[in-house]
Amino acid sequence: MREEDALKIPGAAGESGPVLHTTTTRVPRGLQPGQLVVSRNRKWNGKAHWVVPGRYLGEDRHGWWIFQGTNEFCSRPGAAFYTRSDAVLLVPRQGDWVATFYDSAHPNGVRVYVDLAVGHEWTDIRPAVTEFHVIDMDLDVIRTADRGVFIDDQDEFADHSVTMNYPERLIGDIQAAADELYRAVKAQQAPFDGTDVEWFTEGRK
Repeated sequence: MREEDALKIPGAAGESGPVLHTTTTRVPRGLQPGQLVVSRNRKWNGKAHWVVPGRYLGEDRHGWWIFQGTNEFCSRPGAAFYTRSDAVLLVPRQGDWVATFYDSAHPNGVRVYVDLAVGHEWTDIRPAVTEFHVIDMDLDVIRTADRGVFIDDQDEFADHSVTMNYPERLIGDIQAAADELYRAVKAQQAPFDGTDVEWFTEGRK
């Protein structure tokens, strides 16, 4: 994406002013396997969203993988729970999304949950502790054992596009990305082709 085509994102982590909307994730520095990584989501208007702890596993050609095990405490304003299944989070090298893969123990049968998201940013908190921040853009591409693949929260995306004043260019980018991800998950294209299995194995060691 050319710099002149980029969009401004309000209040990104570690920034005093806006940063560029870009499809490329900044490479994290100094991450080591086993290191604590806390994933923090927020909405476009700055409102806090999900906070999920995990453990860094490593990287491959798709991006960076984080293990989020059973009985981890997850929270957002107004909701909190302990996880009931293992998961691995993929932070892609490129793209307006992050993907969480779940094992067969997920209580609702979810296998893949792709959050459309922008503003990917790694922040070092202290030695061996890193936070990963994104802005959640509402739309989700989900695959469940019973329902198959579908795009979720389209009503929420349409509402927030107005109430949170999403830039027109960003609306188009996110809609196009959701459609592309839907096709990729449905066709089981990499990294939605079982690549996560080896990372589950690594995370459970």
